[in-house]
Amino acid sequence: MAAPAQSTTQPGGGKRKGKAQYVLAKRARRCDAGGPRQLEPGLQGILITCNMNERKCVEEAYSLLNEYGDDMYGPEKFTDKDQQPSGSEGEDDDVEAALKKEVGDIKASTELRLRRFQSVESGANNVVFIRTLGIEPEKLVHHILQDMYKTKKKKTRVILRMLPISGTCKAFLEDMKKYAQTFLEPWFKTPNKGTFQIVYKSRNNSHVNREEVIRELAGIVCTLNSENKVDLTNPQYTVVVEIIKAVCCLSVVKDYMLFRKYNLQEVVKSPKDPSKFNPKQGNGKEAKSESVDKSDQKNPAEGKNNQQVIPENNEELGQTKPMSDPQLVNEGGAKPELASQVTEGSKSNGNDLS
Repeated sequence: MAAPAQSTTQPGGGKRKGKAQYVLAKRARRCDAGGPRQLEPGLQGILITCNMNERKCVEEAYSLLNEYGDDMYGPEKFTDKDQQPSGSEGEDDDVEAALKKEVGDIKASTELRLRRFQSVESGANNVVFIRTLGIEPEKLVHHILQDMYKTKKKKTRVILRMLPISGTCKAFLEDMKKYAQTFLEPWFKTPNKGTFQIVYKSRNNSHVNREEVIRELAGIVCTLNSENKVDLTNPQYTVVVEIIKAVCCLSVVKDYMLFRKYNLQEVVKSPKDPSKFNPKQGNGKEAKSESVDKSDQKNPAEGKNNQQVIPENNEELGQTKPMSDPQLVNEGGAKPELASQVTEGSKSNGNDLS
């Protein structure tokens, strides 16, 4: 047990409290919820980007996740960590001692309880990571976006994007390759197959080469099943790669383009609203492209580095070498706007809002 802080006498006759008690209180608060306190390998959760207000973002995330979590999985049931028996019943003859003991057990159990959703330090500004327990983050986030897409009801103010993270590993190429070979099997290993794209984002990390990561992951997908093909327009699956410091977050999501890159602010906007289209646009395809570009302009920090990329023989990639595997080449070629996003995004590796 730590000794109490000693008070010092000031020249004016008053007393100043020592600093030890504040340090102890801070340490105690960090351990109340139990579990990891920062993003690390071996976690599942939800990565959320916000606009300069992380505290409000966490509040909105808890409210939204608890609402839909209760809808999908029922009310939250707490589980205690490392429960131990209270002791022999023969020692509870004294009512007062038994009461004190029960209160102590309840307090200890409360401190060790593991919540369904728990915020941890992400390691990047304007990025919040919510660790999940006992749920499938990709299904929960898809359910949230699907409901918001149908109802067009805006439920958040500061949350920008909400990406499920199904697994994390060390952000080194060999670790990522080894982890991805097993991680990607449920979606792409024979007999499963589908069209795919890779979305890559890096924050506070300079030792990972973007082109190498994309090339290796795409090669693993095609190795699992030769019928897996690249599709930048409307893929069945989007492989999300989010790197923060020394941690790589991976997930495979559906309807990535339909749900506006999992942007909660954009998914509630109706694409059929005539006011959002340029009257000079001739056909519906061009109008749709115009709407997507405008959404990126409204959120410059959001659209700056969202890279929809796959290793392909594209001259605009510059440094990317042509792929020898025909399965990795997009026969139709990348759209101009997608290629421009790749070119612009490859130059940035900073600590931005998205």
